[in-house]
Amino acid sequence: MSKFRAAVVQAASIPFDTPAAAAKVAGLVREAAAGGAQLAVFPEAMLGGYPKGCSFGTPVGMRKPEGRDMFSRYHSAAIDLDGPEVALLTDAARETGLFFVIGVIERDGATLYCTALFFDGAKGLIGKHRKLMPTGAERLIWGFGDGSTLPVFETGMGKVGAVICWENYMPALRLAMYSQGITLYCAPTADDRDGWVASMRHIALEGRCFVLSSCQHITRGAYPADYECALGDDPETVLMRGGSLIAGPLGDLLAGPDYGGETILYADLETDEVIRGRYDFDASGHYSRPDVFRLEVDTRPRTATNWIG
Repeated sequence: MSKFRAAVVQAASIPFDTPAAAAKVAGLVREAAAGGAQLAVFPEAMLGGYPKGCSFGTPVGMRKPEGRDMFSRYHSAAIDLDGPEVALLTDAARETGLFFVIGVIERDGATLYCTALFFDGAKGLIGKHRKLMPTGAERLIWGFGDGSTLPVFETGMGKVGAVICWENYMPALRLAMYSQGITLYCAPTADDRDGWVASMRHIALEGRCFVLSSCQHITRGAYPADYECALGDDPETVLMRGGSLIAGPLGDLLAGPDYGGETILYADLETDEVIRGRYDFDASGHYSRPDVFRLEVDTRPRTATNWIG
């Protein structure tokens, strides 16, 4: 496929009401497909919610009871990969034929992971990437992914992979993606700062790939009234202002950034632009210098217990 339409969906989650959030996402999948998109990217933690401004009651050296209560509540809002939310999104994918990437909070026993899920229109859920390095206080509430979930999927549009939020600042992880031939680099994020745009444009130029970055546009009013938030309780306060965008393989902006509210941004992409871009720079090919630099990636699952015999 040489030309196709891609979309980044800039929308608010419905924190602590995950069934309603999943229904909203299913509707947005249909809307993006109706707009002609064959590929769509949703924000980080679109299902399960991004707990912006919440401390989870954890000053250094202590855990408050109300913080444990909040974690229990947040854990209940996360999703199981065999649960009804995934089934609902699988139905939407199959109905529309859309390939989409979405950020979720994945529940695995008592541990939560910030995860990107990949849905294929013909096959449903085909894979996941767990965030390798939660940032700052995220480490209190999310586990660490391992090298077993760094997939890049071959599609008729190109090779699709995902890197979540500040993982995009990890040079080795970016190289691991480039070395798999990624052409559609998906970046679900919660970073709405001005500098994020520069980072996405740099990655597009560095990887000579299309970069699709999606962030929520969400206000304090989307969260429950009793939600603890360091940014205050005015329902009109914007907690994440979006900034979703699509960049081309030479770093040019094809759509966005948009800070105006919930929206879907579209761009028509041409796969041959990747090869044109890599003519003079291929980070994992002719520009890589493996005689000087080499990256080793351990893709083995890391579990607490290995049963032998």
